[in-house]
Amino acid sequence: QVQLAESGGGLVQAGGSLRLSCAASGSIRSINVMGWYRQAPGKQRELVTIITGDGTTNYADSVKGRFTISRDNAKNTVYLQMNSLKPEDTAVYYCHARAITNYYWGRGTQVTVSS
Repeated sequence: QVQLAESGGGLVQAGGSLRLSCAASGSIRSINVMGWYRQAPGKQRELVTIITGDGTTNYADSVKGRFTISRDNAKNTVYLQMNSLKPEDTAVYYCHARAITNYYWGRGTQVTVSS
């Protein structure tokens, strides 16, 4: 089993920055891909970014150039650096981990960007 612990959400003004953290514990060697999703009120959950075990990354067009995902294998932690934040980035952000036959979710952390 894998557990994901998120932190770093909060309130920030437009143009500001936040860094989210996701610490994984348990059977971490079973994980193939990790990433971040977000869900705004009244909208479906959407994929923001992913990172593979070899470091390959992909980003949604809406965040490309502003957000950066990274991974510290020694700490079993994935980060999401969010710069130039916009009000439309306001959402609950969820850490996600995918194994071969299982997937896992964090509880989510609220990010609110004011105008």
